[in-house]
Amino acid sequence: MPIHNVIGASGLRHYGGFIFEEFLPELKWPQAGAIYQEMADNDPVVGSILFLAEMLIRGTIWEVESVSQEVVDVEAAHFVEECMHDMDDSWDSVVSEILSMLTYGFSFHEIVYKVRRGPDELSGRYHSKYTDGRIGWRKMPIRSQATLYNWKFNKENDLEAFVQHDLATGTFVDIPIKRGVLFRTRVSRENPEGKSMLRNAYRPFFFKKHFEEIEGIGIERDLAGFPVLTAPEDMDLWNADDEHMARIKGQAEELVASIRRDSEEGLVLPNGWDLKLLASGSSRQINIGDTIARYDDRIAITMLADIVLMGQKAGSYALADVKQSMLGAALQSVLLNISDVFNKHAVPQLLKINNMLVANPPIIKPRKIQSPSLREVALILRSMGLNIAGDRELQNHLRYLLDIPAVSEETFKEVYNPQSTVEQNKLSSNQPKASGTAAPGLTDIGDTTSNDLEQSDMAYTGGK
Repeated sequence: MPIHNVIGASGLRHYGGFIFEEFLPELKWPQAGAIYQEMADNDPVVGSILFLAEMLIRGTIWEVESVSQEVVDVEAAHFVEECMHDMDDSWDSVVSEILSMLTYGFSFHEIVYKVRRGPDELSGRYHSKYTDGRIGWRKMPIRSQATLYNWKFNKENDLEAFVQHDLATGTFVDIPIKRGVLFRTRVSRENPEGKSMLRNAYRPFFFKKHFEEIEGIGIERDLAGFPVLTAPEDMDLWNADDEHMARIKGQAEELVASIRRDSEEGLVLPNGWDLKLLASGSSRQINIGDTIARYDDRIAITMLADIVLMGQKAGSYALADVKQSMLGAALQSVLLNISDVFNKHAVPQLLKINNMLVANPPIIKPRKIQSPSLREVALILRSMGLNIAGDRELQNHLRYLLDIPAVSEETFKEVYNPQSTVEQNKLSSNQPKASGTAAPGLTDIGDTTSNDLEQSDMAYTGGK
């Protein structure tokens, strides 16, 4: 079959390496970086949401799975896992740097390799936990979004390089895309800049910022009073032809504008001049505090994280569960996006330079952010009639949810196998229980377990 050249185009608007997808001039790169940084570092709502997202994602456990149980596939998976935990920075730190894409829309990381010559090597190019001489990951340093100058595309509009403006030296460096990994929150029309998680929050942030400044000025004026400076009757300050009067008028305006009520307040006036502070005698028609709160809500809603504002207003536990579930699902998709980039680019390249030719490369896989509650697990086990004592894999998974050590195969055979047999004998001799009663083995327990399960039944069946 003949190889065809590319005919169409993605429609990405770019010229000279600059992207023109954004219609607001202030949000085009590289100007956008300063605004997104201000939003992330200076706004309490945005900062708390980003912190929440980062902490939830960083708490996830990463694993390497082999596609099959073939020896070569298992060995490749073991090698990739070794490389993950043999870098200059921890894997957790690498993921933390990658999460800057939530703020800026993308995150580009250069992959730096090393020869694994053991822990006694002083040079970072050879220092490793292992002495097998293989090539592993040394580090994956971020190339700051603030240093982006433009992008390089080839004749077929494929992305070739990240052009970095080194702020320390003032030089420009082309970093080939194949030498690194590019993470994006969203891939649209092959745009390398993605889309910032803060993009839709920019408009409410813009108004909120200005209203807060107006509110601060208004509070200061209400507390300090509105200053009014009266000149002597024989002084014509409005005579534009008199340079002396014009100069005095300018000084008087500067004096009034600079009046502040603080610990060092004081004023000396010539004879005939009069200064008064007029107090506000009426309330405002618009509650600016409610307006600012409305924009806080909109910022949180655009980021699917208005759960951080719950408790400041009315809200139910059911609504909180729904919002938490939505946030968890959104962050889980971010994790899968990160793992897909590693599995598509970084892992195959690592195996290739080590001549580990496997048909199905291993995959780096994150565990779920959200785990079911213990009550939900208990309800599922009860409704399915599962025997925990007879299933080591299920039991270890439940132990993981409880954050307690897994049971070894020897302990399982010695302790739980006999227990499983006893439980099966008890269940076979007992009469079937009526619907809505406690699970077998729970009726004699002197705690609230049975009652909790019955309440869970009521909740899931709508009280029927």
